Amino acid sequence: MVELAAWLASLPLSQALRRISWLVPWLQIIHILANGMILSAVVMIDLRIWGISRSQASIAMARRFQPWIWAGMVLLTVTGIVLILFGPRRVLTDLAFQVKMATMGLAMAATIGLQFALRPSPQTWDHDSGATKLISALGALTLFLWIVVTLAGRGRWFALMMTRAFS
Repeated sequence: MVELAAWLASLPLSQALRRISWLVPWLQIIHILANGMILSAVVMIDLRIWGISRSQASIAMARRFQPWIWAGMVLLTVTGIVLILFGPRRVLTDLAFQVKMATMGLAMAATIGLQFALRPSPQTWDHDSGATKLISALGALTLFLWIVVTLAGRGRWFALMMTRAFS
């Protein structure tokens, strides 16, 4: 990881990014808002799957929020790559970042799985059945994983706070 970080730091793009001091705060804002977009869309879809919200059918709710999920994933990916290029050694060697990336891969896979699971037959998900329980569990897993991604993104900050609190 250290060799990869050194190589990334030596790239002309990475060096150019470090010269623009105002860029990182804006990228972080966009990155956090994109995470919020995804988390909010997943919550809305889950509320419908769990029967708490009945304003639309599950399939309609999934279609309504799907563009927000995809836009959020694109923004997360692009801003994340640029933030990595800004400080590759600090980011890539951080355990919290590695946990976040592993969890994000699982969260993206679960989110895509949830989107595909809601596609085939809208009637299937709006009635009591084994499929409803399965889709409810997938919705809960997706929400849990995105919450872990959010918390892992603050891992370094959380670890610092805990260290100060107990020292």
